[in-house]
Amino acid sequence: MALGFLDRSRIVAPEGWSRWLVPPAALSVHLAIGQAYAWSVFKPPLEKYLSLSGAQSALPFQLGIVMLGLSAALFGTKVERNGPRWAMFVSLCCFCGGFLVAALGVLTKQYWLVVLGYGGLGGIGLGIGYISPVSTLIKWFPDRPGMATGIAIMGFGGGALIASPWSAEMLQAFGVVYDKAGKVISVADSAIATTFLVHGLAYAVFMTLGVLLVRVPADNWKPAGWSPAKDKAHALITTANVSARNAIKTPQFWCLWVVLCFNVTAGIGILEKASPMITDFFRETPVPVSASAAAGFVALLSLANMLGRIVWSSTSDLVGRKNMYRFYLGVGALLYLVIALFTNESKILFIICAMLILSFYGAGFATVPAYLKDLFGSYQVGAIHGRLLTAWSVAGVLGPLIINAIADAQKAAGKSGPALYTTSLYIVIGLLVVGFIANELVRPVNAKFHEKTGEKVAQ
Repeated sequence: MALGFLDRSRIVAPEGWSRWLVPPAALSVHLAIGQAYAWSVFKPPLEKYLSLSGAQSALPFQLGIVMLGLSAALFGTKVERNGPRWAMFVSLCCFCGGFLVAALGVLTKQYWLVVLGYGGLGGIGLGIGYISPVSTLIKWFPDRPGMATGIAIMGFGGGALIASPWSAEMLQAFGVVYDKAGKVISVADSAIATTFLVHGLAYAVFMTLGVLLVRVPADNWKPAGWSPAKDKAHALITTANVSARNAIKTPQFWCLWVVLCFNVTAGIGILEKASPMITDFFRETPVPVSASAAAGFVALLSLANMLGRIVWSSTSDLVGRKNMYRFYLGVGALLYLVIALFTNESKILFIICAMLILSFYGAGFATVPAYLKDLFGSYQVGAIHGRLLTAWSVAGVLGPLIINAIADAQKAAGKSGPALYTTSLYIVIGLLVVGFIANELVRPVNAKFHEKTGEKVAQ
């Protein structure tokens, strides 16, 4: 049972409460846990200090994404029942606690503690902290669900915009030394551990703001002048409701699972390895990429990731979710093809393509909760969203595995530069095509899965 201060009944908004006070609470949590997207900044120092391969240094990130999906699926209904304050507090404890455990792991050179701390414990914090602000904002903004989910998930995408340069500067300040080409030369004994410690403490303070500020609307509240019937402008939007238990029995759920999984796989592989990837691509060119420039590239990807979540998701309110996913998956495949064909001929072209791909990646996350609301209604949409995020868990392993394993194998074969990544780029193009087909198969949910009027299934 939730503690009194954290109980849902304590945060029901009084009459006249402005719903625009809720997005800052959501952002304070998502901006913090969005740090996960800056993990690539830690990879080279960890590889140097603990003698790890690229695939090994990706394990904390991969486990974190796996635990994100699993914890969202397992605790989604509990989050709906206990409310967002409880969820945000649990997220704070797990996510920030994960940094502290990881710091201990680096300090003692026990890498398994880094993996279990940042990836395991921190990953649980990611999952619980991710879904609660989303479902809360959907309830506050039923008239603009794409914009609402874009606001919340924008913060998660933008977390690395803050964390990437901040982490890079902190690592150097605490004793990580890079050469002009961005390669790590040496790592002081306490450099990475101290950086993890500071991250954990700072994010705990920041996330507390969201815990204190968040509110939920009263039962039967709705925006002035809005009624559910107005949502029927698009064919896929239902005014019925489907329980989480029934949603997973529908083909629509599994089509969206494939769409999300492969869209995430396409972006997460680049994002997880962004810093070393751009360095590798242009290492043998006349102007190689430095460590600070690589960190700047990670920040740019985070900016694209963040802006895509609000811009493209808000656009989906106008053109429909299905059309937006056609855009994300179809154009995304073409952009990957451009990178594969032009390799390192132009930094500008590489950066623009990568930023657009990451904007579609982020937008896919932001648009899917509204897609779920369209198909299944707002009843238990948070729990349904949590179950769908198991696709993220699979993609969190699949994307980095494709990029890192192939890059390691190519490096062992004596290859370098863009050749490390060409094969994986073509694999990702194929996955995006499969996702595009799955999106085309989405149809309105059969009425047999709808809840009867006045009936709500206990979960």
